[in-house]
Amino acid sequence: MNELLSQVRVVLINTSHPGNIGAVARAMKNMGVSSLYLVEPHEFPAAEATARASGADDLLAAATVVDTLEAAIADCALVVGASARLRTIPWPVLDPRACAARMLSVAASGKVALVMGRERSGLSNAELEHCHYLVHIPSNPEYTSLNLAAATQVLVYELRMAVLAQGDSPQLAQQPEHPLATAGELDGLYAHFEETLTALGFLDPQNPRQLMRRLRRMFNRTGLDQMEVNILRGILTAAQNGGKKKTRD
Repeated sequence: MNELLSQVRVVLINTSHPGNIGAVARAMKNMGVSSLYLVEPHEFPAAEATARASGADDLLAAATVVDTLEAAIADCALVVGASARLRTIPWPVLDPRACAARMLSVAASGKVALVMGRERSGLSNAELEHCHYLVHIPSNPEYTSLNLAAATQVLVYELRMAVLAQGDSPQLAQQPEHPLATAGELDGLYAHFEETLTALGFLDPQNPRQLMRRLRRMFNRTGLDQMEVNILRGILTAAQNGGKKKTRD
C-alpha cells in the first residue's frame, strides 16, 4: 500500500443502507485506500454489506465503528467533508482534484479524513464545523444526484491519480517544525474560546448567532499547528485569570 494513501481515512456518517457501506469499501479498495470509519451506521455488520463489498471484506472487518464524528477524526490533521450543496456561511470549497492534492500534502506528516454524509441529507451544519474544507463534485447541474459509493469512488480515484502522478517513489514533504493540530486539539481550542468569550461577556450563550462557527472557519483556514494552538490557549487562560483577578479586586 502506498504510504500516503495509508494516511487517508474515509468516514461514513449514519449510513442508512448496509449495502452502501459495502459498495464504499469496494470503491476504496479499488483505489488503494483501506481505512474505513463508520459513525453510528444504522446496520453493521450485515450480510448485504459483505455482498456489495465484492471481495473488500477485509476493509469491512477492519472498519472502526464510533459514536460521533469527533471520535472518528480526533487524530486527523486535515478533515474534508463532501457536500453537494452550498451553505449559509460560505466554507472553503475544493474540487476533487484540488482536494486530492491538499489531502496528500498533509498526509505526508499526519492523518487525513474524507467525511461522507448521510445518503439523503449529507452533512449537518454542526458536522460541517469540524471540516477544514468542503469538496464538491461538479456534476451535471440538471442531474446532480450521486449515490454514496459513486461519490466516494470519484474522490478516492483522484487521490490515487495524484499519487501516481508523483511516480513510484514520491518524495515526501519535509516534516514541519511543529505538526499540524489535530481535529481533537482544535475542538479543545474552540471549547476554550467559547468558555473564555462567555466569561468575558463577549459571547452570549443564549444568543450566540454564528460567532463560534465563524471562528472555526477562520482558524481552519489558517491551518494551525500544535504550537500555535498551545499559544492561543495560553492567551485564553491568561484572559480568564485576568478576568477572575479583576473581579476579586
